[in-house]
Amino acid sequence: MNEFFIGMVVSLVVVAALWFWLKLKKNKPAKEIRIFSSIEQLRAIGQLSAYKVMTKEIVTETDHTWGEIGTRYLSWVLSKKKMAMIFEFVIDFRYNLQSPLFEIAEKGESSYAITMPPCDYEVHIRDIRFYDEQGSKLLPWLLPDLLNGFLAGGFSEDDKNKLIDAAKGHAEKQALELINNIQSEVQKSAKSTLESISHAFGVENIEFTFSPQPATQLNVAVSENLAISA
Repeated sequence: MNEFFIGMVVSLVVVAALWFWLKLKKNKPAKEIRIFSSIEQLRAIGQLSAYKVMTKEIVTETDHTWGEIGTRYLSWVLSKKKMAMIFEFVIDFRYNLQSPLFEIAEKGESSYAITMPPCDYEVHIRDIRFYDEQGSKLLPWLLPDLLNGFLAGGFSEDDKNKLIDAAKGHAEKQALELINNIQSEVQKSAKSTLESISHAFGVENIEFTFSPQPATQLNVAVSENLAISA
């Protein structure tokens, strides 16, 4: 009886050991493939929104970025009518993970190197208001009634469009300065996000390479409501 019981125990131990060895052998390569496959799925994310800046600027006098139309109208409104302009715009910092410049290279077990594509920037003018210092109240953009009432010949639709273009040019200058000053913060945010996702896939070590590419030109969009009110 004891020999039978011992034989049964030994048989069970052998079977269990064999089952465990087969499972380990079967699962080990699958685990490696799963990690690589998962890390490759970063491409499926598409656009990675890494950073967003919402800024508000108070303009009391115009500079060259506003051009001739800004000098013609805004300088008069800001100085003669004692007003200040509140200028709001948003910058979105994004990385296109479907770009061919986005590369993932396996360096070893659970270790990868990622080369990031250049950052894309979206600049959007959200709102422009005038603050009437004498009346202590906000006035809408572009003050067509006010301008028509004081300017000979009125304020035409063409003038409005030119002033919007001047606003876009000013926003571009301000945004370029800001973008080039906070590159390290944007990259840090992108690394933190992708590291969190990669660690969830089972990746233990990940290295990043960012393409140094200072922004030199931007496409500035204007809020639809802002354009209509203009």
